[in-house]
Amino acid sequence: MKVAIYSRVSTADQSTVMQLDELRAYCQRRAWTVVEEFTDEGVSGSKESRPALDRMMKAAKHRMFDAVLCWKLDRIGRSLKHLLNLLAELQAVNCAFVSYSDNLDLSTPQGRLMFQIIGAMSEFERQLVIERTKAGMQAARRRGAHIGRPRVAVDRERIRSLRGQGLSWEAVSAQTGIPRATCQRAVAVA
Repeated sequence: MKVAIYSRVSTADQSTVMQLDELRAYCQRRAWTVVEEFTDEGVSGSKESRPALDRMMKAAKHRMFDAVLCWKLDRIGRSLKHLLNLLAELQAVNCAFVSYSDNLDLSTPQGRLMFQIIGAMSEFERQLVIERTKAGMQAARRRGAHIGRPRVAVDRERIRSLRGQGLSWEAVSAQTGIPRATCQRAVAVA
């Protein structure tokens, strides 16, 4: 099997050497061929877009390897949503995923079952968050709180006057300090 190795550390003073040594040895034990190593150093896992990760996903879409191997799930994604999206993208191009330390191998039937369970749990968690958010917003409204962006005081006559002078919407926005779309809506409503 052809494999891509992904490693990441959050700060520049850390090193991926330990991760890479273990992952290379694991590939050797399983007789896997390492096609390429993708390493992000000094890049937070909370960022969905990372240089090496982006290159790896592009290579996966071109089917340059059969599986992605990483040290631990949190090396590839900190957010469950991002991780599930990434795994779904890999699955869509028939690329397996293996997390060494988590003992998760999506190239096996058991691993795929585990992925489905994780996906179902994340969907359940997402629905709970939505319910709690809606309940919190309703409670805040009952207490008289305003939900959303603060209201912007709009001087429609000044906006009309500036537009009448031939100013562009961007110039009107700059002079009034009011977003362009809000200026346009204010004049259209009146």
